Amino acid sequence: MRILFMGTPEFAAVSLKHLIVNNFEICGVVTQPDRPKGRGMALRASPVKLLAIQNGLPVWQPQRVAETDFLKVFEELKPDLAVVVAFGQKIPPQILYGPRYGCINVHASLLPKYRGADPIRAVLLNGETTTGITTMYLNEGWDTGDIIFQEETAIAAAENYAGLYCRLAELGGQVLIRTLKAIEAGNAPRIPQDDRFATIAPKIKPEEYCIDWGEPAAKIHNLVRALAPQPGAETFFRCERFKILETKISDSDDEAGNSDGCGPGGILKVVKNQGLLVATGDRPLLITKIQPAGKKAMSAFDCANGRCIKPGMRLCREMEINL
Repeated sequence: MRILFMGTPEFAAVSLKHLIVNNFEICGVVTQPDRPKGRGMALRASPVKLLAIQNGLPVWQPQRVAETDFLKVFEELKPDLAVVVAFGQKIPPQILYGPRYGCINVHASLLPKYRGADPIRAVLLNGETTTGITTMYLNEGWDTGDIIFQEETAIAAAENYAGLYCRLAELGGQVLIRTLKAIEAGNAPRIPQDDRFATIAPKIKPEEYCIDWGEPAAKIHNLVRALAPQPGAETFFRCERFKILETKISDSDDEAGNSDGCGPGGILKVVKNQGLLVATGDRPLLITKIQPAGKKAMSAFDCANGRCIKPGMRLCREMEINL
């Protein structure tokens, strides 16, 4: 099969690498245009573009794949199959239905659950214990096409976004190869999704990064996992912004989490060599890793020592002076 690959981030690059290693014929690679990134806002190529160039594959970067100029390129390439992995653009009908074997997608959830742009963060936010990879035939809906294969994996209690992202990227590449072999052999299944069980996974908005210490400890813990290490769940101590990168739900029986009248966000204890025990809406939460604004990540215990953080002080949603 002549395969046209369409993808952008590292998650997609892992699938492209699996295609290359398994010697599939890749007639072209399509990725998003270079974007300004970093402090200098210099243009940077996507991980998919970099991998494609390293392997001598032709690359196209249209602003929109629905543009007439790119659709002419698509017709000239005559792919037998289009593979889309975290591409970031709506795919037009000409590409969905033009190739002999259609257009397939690798999605980082067990569809129909968590359709949408950010399924990995969504499963962590919701405290799911399992997730997985789905390969499917793309149609004109958002992640609504017929399922080909699914592979489930457990989520560890302390696993964060970065760890789960890497594991699912690798699993996605493996399931993609299995899918392509089934398509070549003519025995790939088509299983319609049951829309009754569909859920949506939209992107998390910046205003949702900030921790509300009045929420239950488990909900805060899941927010930290979903945003670690970037962009990071945020809180403030006095006039300084912190990213909270790692937490543990305390085994303490203090259900109120308001020892000494601290209230949510109050520092209950500085635990030696561990971190900060903080009051939440129900039970204490132990912060173990912090990144102060403009600084490197550090242990919460070291951070507390460096800033003379003591019981009775508090973390909050906005800058304020703690007396």
